[in-house]
Amino acid sequence: MTTSRRIHSFKTPCELCPLRPLPHFREFTREELEFVARFKRGELAVDAGSTILVEGAHSAHLFTVLAGWGFRYKMLEDGRRQILNYIMPGDLIGLQGTIVGEMQHSVEALSPVSLCVFERDRLMTLYNKHPSLAFDITWIAAREERILDEHLLSIGRRTALERAAYLIAFLFERGRQLELFNGRKFIPITQQHIADTLGLSIVHTNKTLKKLNERGLIRWQERGCEVLNGEELKVISGWEGLGEGKRPFI
Repeated sequence: MTTSRRIHSFKTPCELCPLRPLPHFREFTREELEFVARFKRGELAVDAGSTILVEGAHSAHLFTVLAGWGFRYKMLEDGRRQILNYIMPGDLIGLQGTIVGEMQHSVEALSPVSLCVFERDRLMTLYNKHPSLAFDITWIAAREERILDEHLLSIGRRTALERAAYLIAFLFERGRQLELFNGRKFIPITQQHIADTLGLSIVHTNKTLKKLNERGLIRWQERGCEVLNGEELKVISGWEGLGEGKRPFI
């Protein structure tokens, strides 16, 4: 299921989408833009902490993040949580439920999130009539796999300090590409989110983040992390960065 908030028929015209001017995204052709404008049903506003999609649910919709931060996660029966990845503007969510039949993970908003809403049943029209957009969805899925590969490498082989440095550098670089920082380089995550991503206890996570803080690389605050030196975080983690040019979105 999705959050109980109502999907509003009002929608930002695709021609005026705030993501299109960003150099990070490829431009649509006129035909693609016209199709996406018809494909879009409306918009959904979600508060921080709200659930967007629930594991096991059959959703009638796909979503593209228009604004805000969120994360994908799975839960064990005893309540332990593993955060799989983070979502930001331009990311497509709900595709797994469309292909597999039900969601295999849940999605939660980290900050207030705005979503473009698409009818799942019309996805085949995209594949049948717009092969370039179908390729874009394949590209998005392959990119998600590549990111998860790096996350798995981090959990399996990096030290706790390297894991924390990598995660913050990853979120920082993505946020910077999307121009999410207005002067203040602030990522809206708590230490519990960090712990649940890295597979560490909250005590170990706190000690690890203190080391990065003492080196002057981050400044930890009540509801998030301010990044002071993203390049040095990459050096510590041994991560070369996202390394991608223009990317598609739907």
